Amino acid sequence: MKLKYNDKNKADYAQFRSKLHIRLLGIAVIALIITSVLYTLGWRGRGGEWMVSVFRKVFRMDYRNAVNIYQLVFRNYKYIIWTIAIVVTFFVLLRVVFNWFTRYFDMINQGIDTLLSNDSEIYLPSEMAAIERKLNAVKQELRQRTLEAQLAEQRKNDLVMYLAHDIRTPLTSVIGYLNLLAEAPDMPADQKAKYVDITLDKAYRLEKMINEFFEITRYNLQQISLSKENIDLYYMLVQLIDELSPTLCENGNTAALKSDENLTIYGDPDKLARVFNNVLKNAMAYSYPNTEIHISAEEKGGSVVISFMNKGKTIPQEKLSSIFEKFYRLDEARTSNTGGAGLGLAIAKEIITLHGGTITANSKSETIVFIITLPVKN
Repeated sequence: MKLKYNDKNKADYAQFRSKLHIRLLGIAVIALIITSVLYTLGWRGRGGEWMVSVFRKVFRMDYRNAVNIYQLVFRNYKYIIWTIAIVVTFFVLLRVVFNWFTRYFDMINQGIDTLLSNDSEIYLPSEMAAIERKLNAVKQELRQRTLEAQLAEQRKNDLVMYLAHDIRTPLTSVIGYLNLLAEAPDMPADQKAKYVDITLDKAYRLEKMINEFFEITRYNLQQISLSKENIDLYYMLVQLIDELSPTLCENGNTAALKSDENLTIYGDPDKLARVFNNVLKNAMAYSYPNTEIHISAEEKGGSVVISFMNKGKTIPQEKLSSIFEKFYRLDEARTSNTGGAGLGLAIAKEIITLHGGTITANSKSETIVFIITLPVKN
């Protein structure tokens, strides 16, 4: 992917470029001044006499021989000598530039070292403020991702611990009742049937917990894809209520639907059915006994709003804000009857987001409401 160098990048590095240009210009001026001074003093001034004097003192020459050497060596090759002098001056000043410029790379390298550690914020010279901001932004992002990964790992570990505890209970019951049946082959038929029913119920519970482990694996390894079509929303919600009616009756709950019978939406029917199923099951799990769950759906300004409202213990705000996170479960959900994998609402949120909608929850005065908003058209 190619990165575009836009006006924002130019503005970010304006100060750095200005300082670089000023320094390079300054070095060029210094080189010119040094060369001019040497030429004026050493060549056009009394430089020749000074060199003759040096020859006489150092090499013990007479005046005529010193002048002849000066003429033969320096005067006749003056352009070559000055070219060498200019080149030497250039490379000396160029080395100064490189030393100055590589200092910035050293600072950036130190900033990267700080980025990879848990030390304090990164500080660079003022002309590198743009790089400093970006490195600190990356550092903050890495901190946030590390924290989120640690929280996700902790929740997953907690989930495994809860599921292991929940699995142990039905498994112990299954083993216990099967031992009773094995040790008493002449047990009365009615008592044997009772034990078989209990064992079968515990085995179903155990199967449900194991399926939740597989659900975790599927959720982590696959991306959710959508196959959209026009959906009769009213019929889907009626069918959902009918399917879950036996479970509702177990706790004395009922579900009432208020919706236009002609209401339709455009989406993936299987995925949306899963969303509504997860939300309704959550409402069932946290409803007071013998209360009614109110489901409503209506079109508002190009969107369809579906709400699930139930009476139950008020969910604290700090828990409500995390209810759509993976592996999150309320404390009350750790029991064998209502404990889930903590993935239902997280998956629901991802599916709704892929549809271009939103899902929110609020709770007050012992009333819990989940609101799903979906676009009517693609």
